[in-house]
Amino acid sequence: MGKVTGFMEWERELPDRRPVTERLRDWREVYSNWSESQARHQAGRCMDCGVPFCNSSIGCPLGNLIPDWNDLVYSGDWSAALDALHATNNFPEFTGRVCPAPCEAACTLNINQDPVAIEMIEKSIAERGWSEGWITPHPPEKRTGMKVAVIGSGPAGLACAQQLNRVGHQVTVFERDEYIGGLLTLGIPEFKLEKSVVRRRVKQMEDEGIEFRASTWVGRDYPTEQLKQDFHAICLCGGSTVPRDLTVPGRDLDGVHFAMDFLKQSNRRTEGQEFGPDETITAQGKTVVILGGGDTGADCLGTSHRQGAAETYQYELLPVPPGQRDDAANPWPQWPAIFRTSSAHQEGGIRDFDILTKQLNGVDGKLKSLTAVRVDWVSDSNGGRPQMVEVPGSEFTIETELVLLAMGFLHGEHGGLLSDLGVDLDERGNVSTDSDGMTSVDGVFAGGDIQRGQSLVVHAIAGGRRTARGCDSWLMGKSQLPVVTGYSRGGV
Repeated sequence: MGKVTGFMEWERELPDRRPVTERLRDWREVYSNWSESQARHQAGRCMDCGVPFCNSSIGCPLGNLIPDWNDLVYSGDWSAALDALHATNNFPEFTGRVCPAPCEAACTLNINQDPVAIEMIEKSIAERGWSEGWITPHPPEKRTGMKVAVIGSGPAGLACAQQLNRVGHQVTVFERDEYIGGLLTLGIPEFKLEKSVVRRRVKQMEDEGIEFRASTWVGRDYPTEQLKQDFHAICLCGGSTVPRDLTVPGRDLDGVHFAMDFLKQSNRRTEGQEFGPDETITAQGKTVVILGGGDTGADCLGTSHRQGAAETYQYELLPVPPGQRDDAANPWPQWPAIFRTSSAHQEGGIRDFDILTKQLNGVDGKLKSLTAVRVDWVSDSNGGRPQMVEVPGSEFTIETELVLLAMGFLHGEHGGLLSDLGVDLDERGNVSTDSDGMTSVDGVFAGGDIQRGQSLVVHAIAGGRRTARGCDSWLMGKSQLPVVTGYSRGGV
């Protein structure tokens, strides 16, 4: 390594978050920029650990060459570091911003010290590449004559499209929404991922020869039979878009919305779109209750703050996670199941756990309050899965004008395209594939959340790359695209 003793000389350091009072007045990203010396020192903390779990399947689904580019950053060879990073990851500027960094959890330093700040080093390499002009279009030298349709322009679809295009296939990406980027553009708030970051990468891909068709819902606007006639292969790279619903009295009241409807409209409004008073979903001046304690719930929280909510509450059904990992049940290098605080939680609001919503109350069809009860999680004498038990006398009601359902997603939408193609589904309702990404229908492939289920951006990129390799092998008999070593077919 560039600095063998670096991990003993420098501590973990992250870029500063902008002051809360400042960032709540805009939609810009939360983190300030790192200096070059800070990035190099942090890269110098990477140990010569022998077996780098950070880039194993436990740490990184993409198999990123983390020790290699850490060493290159410490040595000041940023261009070579970018090449090493792009060797496994098409979009490090995305994962460097919105990935929860399982690589850091698997860092050897994390056994008894703070891990290397891998995610921020990744972001720094990517941004250095863009600022220096090193990231440029790479169109293929020749075309194969094969046409491939990629359905969905999220991280899986973009990765699949870029890989297939670079080996010479003519790729068309279909997106049902009006913006290219899928989850990256409409699902993730601007303060976590500014949309200019997505647009510049899409522009590179357009210049490489990829065609993007926005506002085109395949199976509705564009007939499935036409798709099969126009293309030699089809890659399904849509999302896990069916949200988990809340089945309680009052669910149909005006003021109860799925989290993604709220987040998508907010992103559209920051892009300048206008909505009428009857269709606008806003937190401005309201008491907001968010049901769900995950990342989507935190995104709703940060968005509510910026929209001017009067009060915000985030309720989670499960117990509060422990402050530190249970080494017996949850050992390194597994992802630690611990309590985490996001930038949105730092900005305000009340978090509460062990809360079960019983009903939503309204007047004249409009939401006015939420009634809930506290629960305990009790294990039986055999040590089985804990069962939820309501705490007697703990029922309470909170006044609210906006309830956001952020309880996760079930699977992709089964009607339309999937029904038309006749692909098999697994027991969870996801598109079933073999190890090469092929579905039950010859020439139709799938990758990303539509195949894996709701997961991380880094898994989506890995799934897109795997799908591209399988598709290329089927079209050409073999493929020179790299094997995605860390990607697993199932799980979240």
